[in-house]
Amino acid sequence: MHDAFLLFLLVKHIAYDSGSARKLSISVSYDMRKVELTPLEQRKLTFDTHALVKELETKGFERHQAEVLVGALVTLTTANMDVVYRDMVTAAHQEIALQQIMSHLDSIRKDMVILEKSEFANLRSENAKMKTELEQIKSRLMEESQKIKADAKLDINLERSRVTDMFTEQEKKLLEITTEFQKKNSDIDRSTMETTKKIDTEVASLKTLLESLKLETIRYLAACVFSCLAIALGFYRFWK
Repeated sequence: MHDAFLLFLLVKHIAYDSGSARKLSISVSYDMRKVELTPLEQRKLTFDTHALVKELETKGFERHQAEVLVGALVTLTTANMDVVYRDMVTAAHQEIALQQIMSHLDSIRKDMVILEKSEFANLRSENAKMKTELEQIKSRLMEESQKIKADAKLDINLERSRVTDMFTEQEKKLLEITTEFQKKNSDIDRSTMETTKKIDTEVASLKTLLESLKLETIRYLAACVFSCLAIALGFYRFWK
């Protein structure tokens, strides 16, 4: 029974591998031409079914059970071989597939060359168009730059002329103020000199007046002294 259980697990594992391979072959698709599979007469089993039946009988299986198990094993093995041979080709088929792939690659290469030429022509046309647009933009920028430069130069000249005129006007005003100040200073000097002369004249007059008053005072004092002396002499003579 232990050998029967192992054989059952073996059959189940083979069935699982067959299902997995079938799912894998279904899930993966290739863009290739269908080729003729290996003929059925070339597919050979790799074990002796009769010997396997005899071996199972020696392990305790009945002949009917052994034949059923071997038949199931043959069926599963055949299914696995179908999956394997479905993905296998002969050398001739491989050469045909390789030629088809190379032809397809040549076609792709030609298409890529044509596409490259077309794209290159488009790129060259776009490049020429962009170059023309850049030249136009450059020309417009140069014109705008020249215009801005001319406007700035004109503004600078106008501002310089305005500043020069303002400076000339300020200089003229300063000259007028300086002339007026000098004139006023001259008038002040002249007035000061006249005042000084008047003061000197007044001082001289006062000095002359003081001298005359001094002489008068001296004369008055002298007269008073002589008068007093005369009176004193008279009293002296009178009392004597």
